[in-house]
Amino acid sequence: MQYVLRTTMTHALLASASILAITTPASAQSSAPPPSAPQAAEQDALSSAMVADIVVTAQFREQRLQDTPISITAVSAAELEAKSQVNLAQVADASPNVSLKPQGASFGPSISASIRGVGQNDFNPAYEPGVGIYIDDVYYPQLTGAVFELLDLDRVEILRGPQGTLAGRNAEGGAIKLYSKRPSGNGGGFVEVNYGIRNRIGIRAAADFGITSTLSARISGVARQQEGFVDRIDYGCANPGSGIASTQPAGDCVISKLGGVGYQAIRGILFWEPSDRFDVTIIGDYTRDEHTIAGEVLLETSTVNSPNTNPAPGIPYDNRFICGRYCNYIGTGQPAGVWTPPIPVDPFGAAGTPLAATQGTDRSLYQGWGVSGQINYKLSDAFAVTSITGYRAFDTQFDSDDDISPANIGFGRNYLENWSFSQEVRLNAELGDTLNGTVGGYYFKQKSTYDSLQDIRYVPVYPLQFRQPDPTKADAKAVFAHLSWKPMERMTISGGVRYTSESKDQTYFRLNYDGTVNAFLDPVGAVYGLSYSGADTLDYNRNGNVTEIVRALSGLTAHYSAKRWDYRIAADYRLSDHVMVYGSVSTGFKGGGSNPRPFNTDQVIAFQPEKLIAYEIGFKSDMFNRRLRFNAAAFINDYTDIQIPVLTCPGAPCAARLNAGDAQVKGFEAELTAYPVDGLAIDASISYLDFKYKAGSLSPAAAYPTNPGGVSADDPPVSPPWKFSLGAQYKIDLDSAGSLTPRFDVTYEDKKYAGSSVIGTTRNLNFVPAYTLANARLTWANADNDLDISLEVTNLFDKYYFLSVFDLRGAGAGVRKGRPGNPREWAISVKKKF
Repeated sequence: MQYVLRTTMTHALLASASILAITTPASAQSSAPPPSAPQAAEQDALSSAMVADIVVTAQFREQRLQDTPISITAVSAAELEAKSQVNLAQVADASPNVSLKPQGASFGPSISASIRGVGQNDFNPAYEPGVGIYIDDVYYPQLTGAVFELLDLDRVEILRGPQGTLAGRNAEGGAIKLYSKRPSGNGGGFVEVNYGIRNRIGIRAAADFGITSTLSARISGVARQQEGFVDRIDYGCANPGSGIASTQPAGDCVISKLGGVGYQAIRGILFWEPSDRFDVTIIGDYTRDEHTIAGEVLLETSTVNSPNTNPAPGIPYDNRFICGRYCNYIGTGQPAGVWTPPIPVDPFGAAGTPLAATQGTDRSLYQGWGVSGQINYKLSDAFAVTSITGYRAFDTQFDSDDDISPANIGFGRNYLENWSFSQEVRLNAELGDTLNGTVGGYYFKQKSTYDSLQDIRYVPVYPLQFRQPDPTKADAKAVFAHLSWKPMERMTISGGVRYTSESKDQTYFRLNYDGTVNAFLDPVGAVYGLSYSGADTLDYNRNGNVTEIVRALSGLTAHYSAKRWDYRIAADYRLSDHVMVYGSVSTGFKGGGSNPRPFNTDQVIAFQPEKLIAYEIGFKSDMFNRRLRFNAAAFINDYTDIQIPVLTCPGAPCAARLNAGDAQVKGFEAELTAYPVDGLAIDASISYLDFKYKAGSLSPAAAYPTNPGGVSADDPPVSPPWKFSLGAQYKIDLDSAGSLTPRFDVTYEDKKYAGSSVIGTTRNLNFVPAYTLANARLTWANADNDLDISLEVTNLFDKYYFLSVFDLRGAGAGVRKGRPGNPREWAISVKKKF
């Protein structure tokens, strides 16, 4: 792998040298310098024979993308439309070294997110995301609900590499920023309707209007619905005589279709500019996302060593419940019963304990809203103040039959609510032509409550029917500074520091369904009450009684706090007006906390922040009279104190995390946009990632075979090593009949690691297979360019692939399942601009 990386990077450097060699002639051909930021903002990337500029604000001020010494993918609204990209995950699919995937049903309406191999895949609010997501510069703190609809956006920015000084905490892997279109007061807007396969119906619209000479507004909305593509089938109906009762009439065995769409959102923006020195922007939005849960399929099973899980007497959980490529046999609850321990062992005397029936639905509901305000005030020609205030809240509920079968292995009802408040103040200074800087402060506060009702019957030790209404409170404060200096005409040196102080309190409850303390999970709390902590005399079958401090799990609060300095320094040099080279060193971190899923007090295990230092070199170029843009970067990351999921907990199942290892991550990425001839546009990207744990860094608690659920030094990365995308479109001019534009896109994602599982004594590596997808779109536009009709086909060749794979066999649950991606789909859209 090291040879491959060295060889590939050598080729990349040779290619870079070739490009730089032809830069001077190319520059000479262009008589005009790159456009200024205001000019660039008005260019349409898809209607010009030149690569359009995009203005970004990654360094606290407006800069051309090509002047910013950070590896950034910036996508304009026109490009989003041309590629049929309607949500954030689709943008990430075409971005190098970026992975945003919707999760399976067990994780609700959440995503897994990583940039350059750093991120998070668990939605639990006790964990930090590792990739910072921002909506109009307001931080969105959770993975739940983060598959955002790209509604009426000006642009999307994806910043790769740690943004610890610029974006702050939890931007260790990078940051993703969404920017709404601001009102202009010009009276414009659009309406778009579409219809497609499986009763897909959608409408998107926006209107911009002036209220007074200084006040304008913009309102936009979207509504989409579509049937799912994974059949939920009644097992007894489809398999008569199986011994499992049917709940459906014969011949009509499909109960529902999973993986549906039911999304509505609205956003309103007010922009007030009473003078050229002062402006205020207020944004409010609301989202409701209700649909059938993610469609998953059962891939493999293993023996479940508990007699409480059989769907009917004498019928074990096995491969008979594997349904097919796009179907499953999930239930929406588990029946009442009596707990039977493994014979002859019953260490907790739990035999005969009644098991309550649990019941749910196959639907997921997310509701979220937010309001933010930005104030810009220019104190003088040199100094300006910016204030950004944001408040966001959401609640979600979803149920999950984890074994996706009629068996009674595990079922959960999940409720999660969150609110967050943030305030940021910046003072920007432009001190002549060579020096500018920013100083500021940031405050953030949030509260989440994850209230989960669990019915876990595969554990053979004691019954696990409990409720855990666990609140988590967190806050963070930071001060930061950033400075850019031009010591000479073509060179800029920039750098920054940020100091962060953060804390988190998580309180645990393990209750019975009736609200009393669960005696199996929290025997101390059941005897002494909530929050008990004191001395007690216990008999541990040793030589006499032992006096120890014992604690109740219910009411116990785990406290975490940390302080952290981050820094960044970068230097860039313009070899010509059209080629810039740069290098940088930057740091970032992801916050710590405490195990959110303990089954006893010994499993309340703390973990500290993980940290990253990135060394990056790259170049950005516009050549051949700006018909070609080619940007590339290579990096080496020192990744330390990694928060690794491990099975180190005493007793019962466990999903704790430890700071259990260090790694070195190397890779490169490149992006290209070209207009070789008028009307033809080509864009492409490629990336490679090499993730290696450092020898001897893994703690004994995490390394196999001491802990089979941990990691070993030769485990592959959880992000795809290779990834590429290629797109092309050609605009055919039909004179007075308008134009016709066919477009074709292809993306490839390499096989990636999804964790390990131990079956018997064999440790199996679990992978999401590699896949290649193709999309096509044909658009007719009228001569006035205010009406267009498009036919789009996604997954053109009907590839069967998986977005995620989840293996619980190592925990004793016996299930390996996957979430397949959408099959081939078509839609027709009509858009009218005014």
